[in-house]
Amino acid sequence: MATNTLYEQNFPHMSPAWSRIFNFVAERAEGSYIYTDDGRKLLDFTCGIGVTNTGHCHPKVVEAIREQAGLFIHAQANLVIHKPMLRLIEELRTIAPPSMDSFFFANSGAEAIENAVKIARVATGRQNIIVFSGSFHGRTVGTMSLTTSKTVYRTGFGPLPSGVFVAPFPYAFRLKMTEAEASEYALEQLEYLLASQTAPKETAAILVESVLGEGGYVVPPVSFMKGLREICDKHGILLILDEVQSGFGRTGKWFAFEHFGIVPDIITAAKGLASGMPLSGVFSRTDIMLKLDVGSIGGTYGGNAVACAAAAATIRALREENMLENAMERGVQLMTGLRKLQEEYSQIGDVRGKGLMVGTEFIVDGRADKAKSLAKEVIHGSEENGLLLLSCGTYDNTVRWIPPLNVTSEQIHDGLQIFEGALKEVIK
Repeated sequence: MATNTLYEQNFPHMSPAWSRIFNFVAERAEGSYIYTDDGRKLLDFTCGIGVTNTGHCHPKVVEAIREQAGLFIHAQANLVIHKPMLRLIEELRTIAPPSMDSFFFANSGAEAIENAVKIARVATGRQNIIVFSGSFHGRTVGTMSLTTSKTVYRTGFGPLPSGVFVAPFPYAFRLKMTEAEASEYALEQLEYLLASQTAPKETAAILVESVLGEGGYVVPPVSFMKGLREICDKHGILLILDEVQSGFGRTGKWFAFEHFGIVPDIITAAKGLASGMPLSGVFSRTDIMLKLDVGSIGGTYGGNAVACAAAAATIRALREENMLENAMERGVQLMTGLRKLQEEYSQIGDVRGKGLMVGTEFIVDGRADKAKSLAKEVIHGSEENGLLLLSCGTYDNTVRWIPPLNVTSEQIHDGLQIFEGALKEVIK
């Protein structure tokens, strides 16, 4: 616990609504490490919840921010066409599917999701949205209705907006099925939902995370994602892929949907897009965006010049330093190490992921709902020995690994060693 005067005088005035996992006070951060004001060096495998994909304070990103801040900080996009946004679009066009040729910028992932839903409703003339169990799409009044990972995000805030329907996600481990069985089951239930609750002619979009994030770091089967694309094509429903956490190299591809051989109608992005600067985006086809009335979507800070400069520099750094390839290689190293630990500790029920988006799900007596305290103890034990990790999942029983994409082999090794030490201490 930090004891300095700054902390003592001001921390009590932070809203208690902020959840609090750790109590150190950060002094600075660089690469894969956070340095505290009391002299600790912490290996950060949280990345601000999947934000600092290029590591903390990447020199190329910092330089872009400094340079742009000296030119101008803000120029509202409705009023001023500025070069940082144009340069960002130029970079995005090199990594997005060719059909994604129209770009809108906002500030947060939730804001991107809300705008994607608005676009889908206008473009189709339909009102309903289908989401999946375990989803997390934001905490605003609109996105709360789309989020089903935990009740804490919704409790007490109702009534929520209507027109949202929830289908099962193919969470094979939770369903106690093979991936093929889980995929078939989820697709059958989706078809049943379209026949029983929201008719296709009233369904604007299917919204799904390319990799389930807050809901447990679950990678859907390829057959499921291809099945979604086929159902959408069959019924004229738009497919919106939420890449807020899984995008910008996190899974070893620019976007996680590239693993499934499909192309969505709309992509939402944020988090890793600008290495920590607040920026999000909605990417779609021009023919879809043209359905909107001019001025119907927007925002004061959307596409902020400094944030756009940081985002363009982020994409360049990811490409020039081969971070996507590194994410794949280090992800294999991490998964291999975790699966070896799984052989030793029966409480590790599942190890899953893509690239450097990896989940370790704990169980107690074969049950997820009994493992929350175990996961919490392992996380705190890891932090005490210099490694930062987070939990996720409806029961908070899954530890998620989100290292920066330029993490080294030695740092992955160190992280696994610290994690193993925490397991030995907690599971005796």
